[in-house]
Amino acid sequence: MSNVSTPVVPPGMVKPGPADSVKGVAPGPSAAWHGAGNLIQPASKMQTSYANASHLSTVPSISKPIDDTTPAGPAVSQDQIYAWVAELVYGPNREHALLELGKKREQCDNLALILWHSQGVVTVLLQEIVSVYPLLSPPQLTMAASNKLCNALALLQCIASHDLTRTAFLKAHLPLFLYPFLNTTSKARAFEFLRLTSLGVVGALVKDDSTDVVNFLLSTEIIPLCLRIIETGTELSKTVAIFIVQKILVDDIGLNYVCQTYERFYAVSAVLANVVQQLLSAQPTSSRLLKHVVHCYLRLSDDPRARESLRQILPEPLRDATFSLAIRGDTATKRALSQLLVNLSTASTE
Repeated sequence: MSNVSTPVVPPGMVKPGPADSVKGVAPGPSAAWHGAGNLIQPASKMQTSYANASHLSTVPSISKPIDDTTPAGPAVSQDQIYAWVAELVYGPNREHALLELGKKREQCDNLALILWHSQGVVTVLLQEIVSVYPLLSPPQLTMAASNKLCNALALLQCIASHDLTRTAFLKAHLPLFLYPFLNTTSKARAFEFLRLTSLGVVGALVKDDSTDVVNFLLSTEIIPLCLRIIETGTELSKTVAIFIVQKILVDDIGLNYVCQTYERFYAVSAVLANVVQQLLSAQPTSSRLLKHVVHCYLRLSDDPRARESLRQILPEPLRDATFSLAIRGDTATKRALSQLLVNLSTASTE
């Protein structure tokens, strides 16, 4: 990426040697990630993992394909919820049950608990997930198959977002089953919907600023996967992916992890700089995407090692008034950008 400056390695930031290069991640800044690349398992291994996890169901808003243009209607009864759950597990019309439960998930506060504690439900959802793995490479996923799977992922997102099921969801390592979807690169709508809905599940996990969630995600390769989507995805996918990176950086553990080595910091900063370049040519400028870029840079500037590099490599459009029109109605983003520039200015006098 020729238009992205290479940050100087400041004191305290380790620069890995050749042995730390990444295998299995697409070329570009997102590939420069220490310790990643070997954590995405092939579909065959993930299917084996599923076979070993078939007991999970007994363990005590991004989902576009769920026709969310249809009015939600009146509150649904618990009896109807349980009937759909039974239909989901025992059939014969599982697809209808997936659709109805997905559409009603906002109207049933305890749906996550019902899904998690109902025997067979998580197993069924995992069956839906692994059944699509053979369609990923070579890319053969149809819109019908993508919609069905996205409806299943919407129920996983419901479980991931609930305070009483999130920890168990993580302990079962269920997010790892979504990583093969995030690792796809096809531009087809079926794959884009699948990536977006998978990102929505991870986004639900990080939404409440949990250190346990951040620790789990840092033990996987979610950041390089998100960085690649930020580089190549659609605007909505980019926005959700950069939101996930931002929420990881908000946690002190996440910030220290990213700034611990030159390779990690460079991977993040180079992708952010690339987004800034893309925003320059976008008409109109995506204020949502710009907001997350600014907040990521601001959080990075809290680390002395990163701040030293940012003084030299922060994109010029963020230093001048280039985006003033795009953020004129966003007080929070204007304040964050001003604070970022203050932080970097202060660093120059330290």
